Amino acid sequence: MLLIRDDEIDAPSNEELAADLVHQAWAADLARRGAELWGERLRPVVDATTVRVRDGETLVSDGPFAETKDFVGGVVIVECANLDEAIEIAAGHPYARRGGVEIRPVWE
Repeated sequence: MLLIRDDEIDAPSNEELAADLVHQAWAADLARRGAELWGERLRPVVDATTVRVRDGETLVSDGPFAETKDFVGGVVIVECANLDEAIEIAAGHPYARRGGVEIRPVWE
């Protein structure tokens, strides 16, 4: 799974992403590879709710799980032959140049 991270202050709108030639090229590469299984952009952290249970009490708070400038802006599930291919795909994502793309294997 690719966790797409960015600085929320400078995050582009959905319209800007749709018009971004670099983002379009990355999506075309995923389609060519047949690698994308699922992906979604996430709402900003202002819309987040964090749930924790401590000593049997459910604690609900607005906002992200941690105070940070970066936020997880989306996730993409890809199927890759190996870590090298996952790195190649992640490096091609436009946010790898402005934020970061974290690769996480999923439990099978």
